[in-house]
Amino acid sequence: MRTEVPASRLTRVVGRFSEDRRANVAIIFALALIPIVGCVGAGIDYGHAISVRTALQAALDSTALMLSKSAATSNSSQLQSTGQNYFKGLFDRPDVTNVTINATYSTASGQQVIVNGSAQVATFFMQILGFNSLTVTGSSTTTWGMSRLRVALVLDNTGSMAQSNKITELKSATNNLLTQLQNAAASNGDVYVSIIPFVKDVNIDPSNSAASWIDWTDWDANNGTCSSAGGGGGGGFGSSYGSMGSSQSTCSGTWKPANHNTWNGCVMDRGDTSGPDPQNYDTNVVLPALGIAATQFTAEQYSACPQAAMGLSYDWSSMTKLVNKMQPNGNTNQAIGLALGWMSLTGGGPFTAPAMDPNYSYNQVIIILTDGLNTQDRWYSAQSQIDARQTMTCNNIKASGITIYTVQVSTDGTPVSPLLQQCASDSSKFFFLTSSTQIVTTFNQIGTNLSQLYIAK
Repeated sequence: MRTEVPASRLTRVVGRFSEDRRANVAIIFALALIPIVGCVGAGIDYGHAISVRTALQAALDSTALMLSKSAATSNSSQLQSTGQNYFKGLFDRPDVTNVTINATYSTASGQQVIVNGSAQVATFFMQILGFNSLTVTGSSTTTWGMSRLRVALVLDNTGSMAQSNKITELKSATNNLLTQLQNAAASNGDVYVSIIPFVKDVNIDPSNSAASWIDWTDWDANNGTCSSAGGGGGGGFGSSYGSMGSSQSTCSGTWKPANHNTWNGCVMDRGDTSGPDPQNYDTNVVLPALGIAATQFTAEQYSACPQAAMGLSYDWSSMTKLVNKMQPNGNTNQAIGLALGWMSLTGGGPFTAPAMDPNYSYNQVIIILTDGLNTQDRWYSAQSQIDARQTMTCNNIKASGITIYTVQVSTDGTPVSPLLQQCASDSSKFFFLTSSTQIVTTFNQIGTNLSQLYIAK
């Protein structure tokens, strides 16, 4: 039997159901679940996007640094193409789409390369909220026009450099380094280099014979002619070039010093004839002063006089010619090489250092390479005494803010030099080589460091 439900009863049942709130919690929870899942998932999607952005930024930084090496000589199309190829090799993310970069070179605020990039990261949870992807962006700027580099190369030209092909390897390494530094410079004057070949003395160029900063006292006493027939050392230049024994002292007649234009250009350590001056002029860059002989450069007709030093320059061709003419001869006095390398950066005496533009920052560096221990200076033949003078020079240079690289080449079993270790600005800037072939790779490493120091900001 079928029971019929009156219409009025059905209406009352439906009304009571619509008014009952007890089952609505399920509906509310279901509706709230959508934004909850979206918000929690957004954190996951954003975390993924941040990871992508970190990788994007790292690739942009590397690309900008790489492009800065050739930006000044590339057109806009070449710069963009090179940048894209390099960036793609670094940024390999299959989880992103629509990757774009834009590379530009500008000279408006110094020389700089600007690389902008963007990529789209697909979302997973945030799609519930209507966001199908997130866009990540990055930008990197490498500026090098506001930084400049000055480097003094202090190079051992002593007799022992003839052994184990060291002088040949030094020439090759130095020429490679000069090429690196030249390539790093976008404009003339961005990078300056001085070259100071040293033995016991340094040659500051015989063309400076009329300069007021040269002390001729010892040279005049050792080079000249004696008018007395009985005088020793008569005729030509005295009894021996470079000897501290006075030819004038053996002349019983009239002593006539030789013309200064016959000087070969070599100078000894600054100081007094009998020893270092109390003001330690041989260890600092105090300017030569008229009337104070100890501050001046003491001329000597040293028979093993090396190639003439060259002050700060960007004449790369002339520097290469100087390097190729270097020949090994004479004894070792690292201290005078360092002292004159330092003065080549600051200016004074035989060197004119270009003025520093206050709109730029400057990195100044000395690189000294030597294959032996100190054997002779103006006053001493004991290594410990010469080393003591050099230690003072090294400390003074570092205190002035100049960075020192020291390279010791030991092909004969000579132990590590504590002096050269201490002289380097830090342990990473001291190199101990046991083969002459290592000179090229070491100079290349230093050159790379200096190039990065110049272009990076």
